[in-house]
Amino acid sequence: MNKTHKVAISIDRKSAIPLYQQISSPLEKAIISGKLPPGELVEDEVSMAKRLRVSRPTVRRAFQDLVNQGYLTRRRGVGTLVTPARVHRPLKLSSLNEDLRLAGFTPTTKVLSYEVGEVGEKDGKILGIDPREGVLKMKRLRYVDGQPLAIMFNVVPLAYAPSWTDINGKGFYACFEEKGVKIAYASQSVSARLADSEEVVLLEEETEMALLTMQRTSYLEDGTVVELGRHVYRPSLYSIRFTLFND
Repeated sequence: MNKTHKVAISIDRKSAIPLYQQISSPLEKAIISGKLPPGELVEDEVSMAKRLRVSRPTVRRAFQDLVNQGYLTRRRGVGTLVTPARVHRPLKLSSLNEDLRLAGFTPTTKVLSYEVGEVGEKDGKILGIDPREGVLKMKRLRYVDGQPLAIMFNVVPLAYAPSWTDINGKGFYACFEEKGVKIAYASQSVSARLADSEEVVLLEEETEMALLTMQRTSYLEDGTVVELGRHVYRPSLYSIRFTLFND
């Protein structure tokens, strides 16, 4: 179990600076300086409130300010940790699994569901197939260095679907490559929304939070759709990077 790190904090009750800021400021400095490294477990609210002789809501607000700024991350059943290095992903047609490895992270995946069923009207229209046609629907939870990063839901026509064994041991796009399926281009949209109760649990968040969302439709050279993906990411751990050019 991680050792809890206690930061030296001095409270001046005569100061005009709010108490919660007197707590968050030294914590922020300790994180920026590296004294509190990524992944470090921070002293819990109860212990800190008792040590500093302040109310627990005061400590909670200090922590929440740092969570909002991306310095701290709260994990259900673990506690409050210094946020790990963010995943800065380039905006290109690539596999998240491979992008993470190239960036020096260690990705792992848990398959939450893997089932064959009718595609339905909405997704059938996007995939260009009959609503009654069978497709693979799978949901996966992607971890980075042991922390939950993303929930990924994909719909794949059966002709291109990876096996349960393959998807457990390899990246999704690696499975495509082994089948000789070459994705030529994709359309992608990025947005944000509040997490639902299931996502809060899977991503080990304490409360409902805003998630970064991505929807991707991938095509072969002839325009055949081979994948529909709907993914959600923790914004405290994930961002998208792209380059703009001036024509």
